[in-house]
Amino acid sequence: MLIIRCHICGVFADETELQPGGEAHIKRYRSQSSTEDFSSYLFDRSNKKGIHFERWRHAYGCGKWFHVARCTETLEVFGSYSAQTLKPPKSILDKIKVIRPDFKGWKNE
Repeated sequence: MLIIRCHICGVFADETELQPGGEAHIKRYRSQSSTEDFSSYLFDRSNKKGIHFERWRHAYGCGKWFHVARCTETLEVFGSYSAQTLKPPKSILDKIKVIRPDFKGWKNE
């Protein structure tokens, strides 16, 4: 079971208190967009096993959205951060690199 710290209220919540919101840091197209853009938004994901940056909502707590860096293989959570950021904070990327030296960086930066 995942235990994730809500970045907004600071509570450590298990996944049953949270609602997943999919991949973080992607452009979210609306249904009024072109068919190609909306189709790409819905279906084109790399979805590789390993480190992911995701959106979560503290559904049974403060109700706010935030982002989480975690590993889909080990369920290890590296940290949570504001949903208003355009990319993961350096502190979380550095933490991942220490634990996972083979980590190539966020979007291979």
